[in-house]
Amino acid sequence: MVYGKKQLILAFVLTVLAGSGLHFVYGLCPNGVTALFSPVNESIWEHGKILFWPYLAAAVWLTWGRPTGLRPWLLVGVGICLLMFGIGYLLHVVLGWDSLAADLVLYVALLALGFWLPTRISGPFSGLRWRLPALLAAVLVLAMVWFTFRPPQGALFADLSREKVQQIK
Repeated sequence: MVYGKKQLILAFVLTVLAGSGLHFVYGLCPNGVTALFSPVNESIWEHGKILFWPYLAAAVWLTWGRPTGLRPWLLVGVGICLLMFGIGYLLHVVLGWDSLAADLVLYVALLALGFWLPTRISGPFSGLRWRLPALLAAVLVLAMVWFTFRPPQGALFADLSREKVQQIK
């Protein structure tokens, strides 16, 4: 698929800004609806929302009118979320880093990867294997909804805010 540079850059910048803004929505208006799109705590899992939802909106906008164009974006969207969970786990849980700068760099770098990779995947996108991206994205959405209201135990879902960490120690 071919995308205009200006269109991609605009979508990227708006996605970064939207995700940054989503980080604070639940704190300003805590309810079940905002909890679905905004982190309810400082867990690694919850921060997947600020990556996935704005990215999905940008992908839909960029591929509007291209019947199968969304498939590579969905595949990459799930991939960058998995990378965020893995790298976030490594940085925060394994290495014990508590760096806002590292989190911001990771967020922007993963979004940049998310905007670059789908432009490198060319169609046609048909057949059973290209239904997989939509299925994976649907599973991720269902997991985000389920784990928003019923988070399991584990480091990926633990609130890593400084106040909570201090209480644990």
